[in-house]
Amino acid sequence: MSETIRFGAVDLNGQARGKRVPASYAEKLEKGVARLPLSVLNVDLWGEDIEDSPLVFKSGDRDGVLRPSPRGPLALPWIDRPSELWLMRMHLQSGEPFEGCPQRALGRVLERYAAKGWRVDAAFEMEFHLLDDEGGTLSAPISPRTGRRVRRADVNSLLGLDAFDDFFTDLYDGCEAMGIPAEAAISEAGVGQFELSLTHEEASRAAESAWAFKQLARGLARRHDMAASFMAKPFEDDTGNGLHVHFSVIDAEGRNIFDDGSEQGNEVLRSAVAGCLNALPASMLIFAPHANSYERLVPGAHAPVQASWAYENRTAAIRIPAGPGKARRIEHRVAGGDANPFLHLAAVLGAALNGIEAGLTPPAPITGNAYEQELPALPTDWESAIDAFDESPEIAEIFHPRLIDCFTRTKRQELKRCEGLARDDLVLLCLETV
Repeated sequence: MSETIRFGAVDLNGQARGKRVPASYAEKLEKGVARLPLSVLNVDLWGEDIEDSPLVFKSGDRDGVLRPSPRGPLALPWIDRPSELWLMRMHLQSGEPFEGCPQRALGRVLERYAAKGWRVDAAFEMEFHLLDDEGGTLSAPISPRTGRRVRRADVNSLLGLDAFDDFFTDLYDGCEAMGIPAEAAISEAGVGQFELSLTHEEASRAAESAWAFKQLARGLARRHDMAASFMAKPFEDDTGNGLHVHFSVIDAEGRNIFDDGSEQGNEVLRSAVAGCLNALPASMLIFAPHANSYERLVPGAHAPVQASWAYENRTAAIRIPAGPGKARRIEHRVAGGDANPFLHLAAVLGAALNGIEAGLTPPAPITGNAYEQELPALPTDWESAIDAFDESPEIAEIFHPRLIDCFTRTKRQELKRCEGLARDDLVLLCLETV
């Protein structure tokens, strides 16, 4: 029996903004009477109001109405006392969805798929670092098995996983309690870096699972005397964290619309790929939303810096994995681990659908190492990505003007605040906020 409830909505940076209430408040939440200012979804990374935001003083900082996600309450396994988290979606007083809400951004795109009789299934790969931040500096974690600091990467090492077995056992138990479909965990290419793959779900639920997993990993790591971070590049000279997403589209008869019985997939798949490639440059602010994000985007570091696609090739931005036709899917590999899963999936799926509807044709798939080829470059600095997102007709086809305006205002304010900060100060400032 839950003793307390946390309820909140997700802001543009993927942080939960809400309140703590007694368990008796559940009935009110179910009736949709919970409220928060609309402006709380449009604060900067550190919770500050956006200067000159139309959601603050110009409009009286009015309230929106929060309505629960159909998923229902989530357990909070990292809290000592029995507690629940109610993930909410922001609406206007009129009952209409608030277009500055990240969940609404994804919902708008999925409504376009639903209008065609299609369902989208998606799954995220969650990369993160376990860290020691005692004393105000970041270091690799101390191995619970040896008591010594981890000194090297151990790609796909079972011993690397076993050293943190208590944490991962709690993580899997927590995923089960929260309804997160956890699958395979691996030791990744960075020191203290791991990945846990989630299985395919309906797309809006998949984004919720990815978001909830971040809260769970951070909370449980603290219980194990560590920090967990999805920051794109915690260490300047080590591998960064990605947030890859796989998706397929299912029609009303249950058929995968990308499948034609071949290993290559059909023209619909290629049009979806073309749409993703077409929107990549302008979407970089979604995939790399923070100052630290751009440290990950360097050639040869397992992070795509060019617009390309390929079959079974992890150097490409868009990968078509091998497998049976009924599971034919697209893997989008550009985003960093610090991306907001709701905005991330909205950008990917919106671009894919734009390509399908326009009947776009992609360039030929690449073979070999993408980093050694002359391919269209993606923006690799924050300011350019902000401008590209703000001015892009491709982005305007995917996102509502309200969200575009709010997101660019947020990022311009954060850019100004981050100017002149030393890297170490910036990393610590962002450690548990991304």
